[in-house]
Amino acid sequence: MSKEKAPEGAEPKKGGKMKKLLVLGIGGTALISAGAGAGIYLGGGLGGAHEAKPEDHYPKLVARSSGEEAAAAEGGEGGGEAPLKVGTVSVPNDRFKVDPGKYEITYVPIPDAFTTNLADGSGFLQVGISLSTFYDGKVVTNIKRQQVPIRSAVLMVLAEQDPALLSTSQGKQLLQRQLTNAINDVLREKEGFGGVDNVYFTSLVIQ
Repeated sequence: MSKEKAPEGAEPKKGGKMKKLLVLGIGGTALISAGAGAGIYLGGGLGGAHEAKPEDHYPKLVARSSGEEAAAAEGGEGGGEAPLKVGTVSVPNDRFKVDPGKYEITYVPIPDAFTTNLADGSGFLQVGISLSTFYDGKVVTNIKRQQVPIRSAVLMVLAEQDPALLSTSQGKQLLQRQLTNAINDVLREKEGFGGVDNVYFTSLVIQ
């Protein structure tokens, strides 16, 4: 007679089922994790936030508004200082070619005139200026914050002027361009964005 043996494989079968369930469980978890990872990647990261770019923080152009709206913005209430304008049109850089017919201009007076000796030592030059920009209040704030390096740059340009050339309209226009470039260079270095469209003379005395 053969002895009855305990069914071999009973426990192994149970263990085999457990192993299969464990493998299936791990596989399902891996698939879920992979799917979640792919969703985050395709969605641009957690929360769908995009990576910030420098241009996201650039000043924006101020679209031209109606005459009444522009007058209200310039005048402010109670005759006080006008509120800073808010731009809505983004640009790729501060050398973007602006269409003056589409955007509002803001004039930023520079307090106190600039006085310097002329290049040939024959006299001195005194100039008052105001800056113009088509960008929003960020540029105005930058100009005010960088008054010291701006004044230094302007004085250096003025000190190099030839009085004979300044007596002509062409010489004055050239000086305008030189001052605009110098001020924008300061703003780019200090603030990362220029934005000054032109420099206008509010006074100009050569003696």
